[in-house]
Amino acid sequence: MCGISGLLHFDAARRASEEWVVRMRDALEHRGPDDAGIFMDGPIGLGHRRLSILDLSKAGHQPFTSQDGRYIMVYNGEIYNFRDFYGELKARGITLRTGSDTEVLLALFQLYGTTMLSRLNGMFAFAVWDKQERRLTLVRDRMGVKPLYYALHDNSLFFASEQKALFKAGVPLRIAQDGLEEYIFNRFVAGEKTLCEGVFVLLPGHIMTVAADGKTQTTKWWDLKSEIQAHPRIANPVEWFRETFDDSVRLRMISDAPVGVLLSGGLDSSSVAASLFEQDYKGINTFTIGFRESEHNEDYLARRLSKQFGFDFHSMILEDDAVFETLKSITYLHDDPLMHLSEPHLLAVSMLAKPNVKVLLSGEGADELMGGYYRYKPLQFPNLLHILALFGRNAGAGQGGKIDKLFRFARIGSKQDMVLFNGSNIFPEDILSGFGISGLPENAYRKQLYDEARTLYPGDLRRKAMYVDQHTYLCSLLDRNDRCTMGASIECREPFLDQRLLAGLGSLDSKWFFSGKKGKYIQKKAMAGRLPDEILDFRKVGLSSPWDHYLLNNPAFKEELEAFRKSEIFRLPYLSSIDPSQLVQRLQQGDERMISYIMPLFMLHMWTTYYAARFTSTLM
Repeated sequence: MCGISGLLHFDAARRASEEWVVRMRDALEHRGPDDAGIFMDGPIGLGHRRLSILDLSKAGHQPFTSQDGRYIMVYNGEIYNFRDFYGELKARGITLRTGSDTEVLLALFQLYGTTMLSRLNGMFAFAVWDKQERRLTLVRDRMGVKPLYYALHDNSLFFASEQKALFKAGVPLRIAQDGLEEYIFNRFVAGEKTLCEGVFVLLPGHIMTVAADGKTQTTKWWDLKSEIQAHPRIANPVEWFRETFDDSVRLRMISDAPVGVLLSGGLDSSSVAASLFEQDYKGINTFTIGFRESEHNEDYLARRLSKQFGFDFHSMILEDDAVFETLKSITYLHDDPLMHLSEPHLLAVSMLAKPNVKVLLSGEGADELMGGYYRYKPLQFPNLLHILALFGRNAGAGQGGKIDKLFRFARIGSKQDMVLFNGSNIFPEDILSGFGISGLPENAYRKQLYDEARTLYPGDLRRKAMYVDQHTYLCSLLDRNDRCTMGASIECREPFLDQRLLAGLGSLDSKWFFSGKKGKYIQKKAMAGRLPDEILDFRKVGLSSPWDHYLLNNPAFKEELEAFRKSEIFRLPYLSSIDPSQLVQRLQQGDERMISYIMPLFMLHMWTTYYAARFTSTLM
């Protein structure tokens, strides 16, 4: 796990600045505190920060040069099946000098180019400079577990694992209008665009080649829809899932550094721990964060399960001023406004884990792959939602919680929009009444995904929503996991995102997910006997946090809430119709629904104050 960065000037006579390359590289020091390196060659410069996981010696230093001297690579990630290629590489005359997956990856690229990508089981983002062809190749893994951003600026390409490295090199930071619209309605920007104008994401499963003169070409090397359509019929889904999941966990234990588990006590992370126990792994450390509020706390389940498995359990509570200080830290590390609202707590538990491990296994991805979100349930009967909407605009008002949200969701007009806004906390009609904003975002990338899902799952809105989430909401979760764990210099691995599970689960009938009361039927059947009923049947909590309590009772948050009333974000034309004082007043008067309205704006305010202000004096 590492941080990569680089720049390429399209004017061949212009030499890359070593100062710029070092500045970009060291903006990512938290991603790789163990080693640092650069490569300079005329108009190109590559930077690398290393977190040593495989082959802890200096032999794994990057940038890494191929044995024929033609290719230079900077790489972030892990190839879990890298040892499977040893015999093949030896037969092709390549003698490996290290025990790292980096050397194997570059040797495969040297032999086969990008055609070898489909054979990899791993998470990765890497860049390879071809000294002979004077061409740069950027590659990202299937689901985007590892981040990769780029910008075309000043007749040059800049790329990095995190956006802050681009801004450190002089790429201007300005809020993009379409990005802001999508953020307000959808909580985050999906696809290749970002909140920042001119800054883009290399999409998961894509390759970008950049010639020395600036000509670029982007191609898709892995497509989930095609993989699902081509997947053979699974004869015994429960047995297949259990065996494939166990093998995925086994692969993700490959490490020369200690490995632990982010164990919330919920079904997904507990399934990871149970698989480790079943496979007789010893000396496992588990880490969780607790809350004093019982409705947010799963600490006791994680503690009990760790004791049952003989794993070493570690827990903490983040509270008082530590919450605010950690929020400021993760706001800078995250690069985007926080939208899951669990980021400070995930950073804190990662810092708790840091003295004990360098790798953490996470249960991320299971909800999107197996229908674990409560918000999918209303999509089963869209016609009933239309009937609910006929009860009138005030139906459900004042009920609070899920009832109120259901009635508001029911008033969304089209089935497509029910899917596109399924993951939102407030809906278009709410934004119109609460913010005075009427026009919907373009949402072009989400609409493209919806069209793909229609051909895969005609007539099933729940499966459409899952497919869209797998390419959007899940990406936001993976970004959260990456920034929070790497903020503590720890690598995070997600066993549920093995490509065999992705394609296989996508090919199954919906009954394997939605049978029973709470979804995830196949996972619960596979884990029966491994996990206690209390975990199999426990209501989903996730890493939720008492933000209303923080804002109204913590002195640091109360002071920031006053600053929020006068925040410069409300000088942005798009947000100028919002009255922040009214929103705050209603929250203070006990209207709990205001949290959903305030938090995206409050986190945007925090982002402008503690992140964007480091790079620019104006966002407009």
